[in-house]
Amino acid sequence: MHFLKKISIFLLAAFLFLTMPAFRLQPFQPMQQTTAAAKTPLERYGRLNVSGSSLVDSSGNPVQLKGISTHGLSWYPQYVNKKAFQTLRDQWGIEVIRLAMYTAEYNGYCTGSAKNRNELKALIDKAVQYCDQLGLYVIIDWHILSDSNPNIYKKQAASFFKSMAKKYAGHKNVLYEICNEPNGDTTWNQVKSYAQTMIRTIRRQDPHAIIITGTPTWCQDADIAAASPLKGSNLMYAFHFYASTHTDDYRKKLQSAIDSGLPVFVSEFGICEASGSGTINKAEASRWIRLLDKHQVSYVAWNLSNKDEASALLKSSCTKTSGWKRSDLSETGTWIYDMLRKRRL
Repeated sequence: MHFLKKISIFLLAAFLFLTMPAFRLQPFQPMQQTTAAAKTPLERYGRLNVSGSSLVDSSGNPVQLKGISTHGLSWYPQYVNKKAFQTLRDQWGIEVIRLAMYTAEYNGYCTGSAKNRNELKALIDKAVQYCDQLGLYVIIDWHILSDSNPNIYKKQAASFFKSMAKKYAGHKNVLYEICNEPNGDTTWNQVKSYAQTMIRTIRRQDPHAIIITGTPTWCQDADIAAASPLKGSNLMYAFHFYASTHTDDYRKKLQSAIDSGLPVFVSEFGICEASGSGTINKAEASRWIRLLDKHQVSYVAWNLSNKDEASALLKSSCTKTSGWKRSDLSETGTWIYDMLRKRRL
């Protein structure tokens, strides 16, 4: 009798479990994004400002932007498309796109034809529109390299930034990088003189936008700039590194600039050699990222292309311009993807 009673209780419990909605097993539901996580970067942060040595959001909270740089716009325009930017935002977790517009190389803004200049400006406009739609920040980069000294094309730069700042003055997500990697014998005083002109030019049109100026020796002398900084608000200073070439001595230079209170933005970095190719050093790259994370320094990885070089994020065999799978990524691309995914909000 005791056994039959147990069986009856078991059968009753099983019946209730299978028939009553409150007891029914529900199918697995994937975790939903929180409201905060579902926001775009621009919705999360609003208009950015510089406070002391920090980049901050519209409420004054520190912000560390993480992003990807295009390669030269004249050479790889196909990656400037909305689906590509959305893939980078949604799958990689980026918050900012950097538009690298070379000034002096083949079809550079200052060395190409008037037609080419118009095409570059049209491409930038498309990129800004896509970033507007996706709530991404965007850096318009005057990408000097072989011209070494930004004063060589100072007049053209002033005209360019006047038109850009006038056009995008109402945009909260547009930042200006006024000279990528001064190099050779270019001094900080020369860069500083150039920067003062560009800052005045931009500020006449847009009093708020973040302006990033390069520093000498391919943007490695931020510590020298810290000894004689520019005057003005919402100004930052670029620092670049390539992990296989730049190690402890360069981290000390960056640390010195940070300790001096300089607002630093790593607007370009790679995990290979400074040439953009060669050996990849993941251990040194990890040391760099830990330092940047410690001080909440923003950073942008070089470069979105399938160029046959170590710094390209895509394999040279990959012809896709968006929606990339892990198998489409180069060794650098895989490392950058994994690193960004771990830090996505």
